Amino acid sequence: MIDHMGIRPADIERARQFYDAALKPLGIANVMEVTPDETGGYHGIGYGAGPKPFFWLSSDRRQAALEGPRGAGIHIAFEAGSRAAVDAFYQAALAQGGSDNGAPGIRPHYHPAYYAAFVIDPDGVNVEAVCQKPE
Repeated sequence: MIDHMGIRPADIERARQFYDAALKPLGIANVMEVTPDETGGYHGIGYGAGPKPFFWLSSDRRQAALEGPRGAGIHIAFEAGSRAAVDAFYQAALAQGGSDNGAPGIRPHYHPAYYAAFVIDPDGVNVEAVCQKPE
């Protein structure tokens, strides 16, 4: 089981705006933030569905030399409680600059109740919201 994961966007504040909006319909919010002043350079924004973050946005002024492709090849799927939440995620993500990578709908090749939507975030990460419950 994965405890948590993170990505390093090119612009952490732009990423914060994107993920704040896109994850809100899924009941996921910014639940923790650590600042460079507290950590000696690391800035982390932690998202969770409760008090513990499981998804992090990060930047680290100590790792400025680690530039390069950001999101290519990364896929993150967030669980949605309903198909309506998947739809709302998709609309919010597009409104915040995400690109369509698969409109909301059934993906029967996974299973008959697999309802998902896919967007590409501003850094190229393939972000999915999925509800695996029947209507």
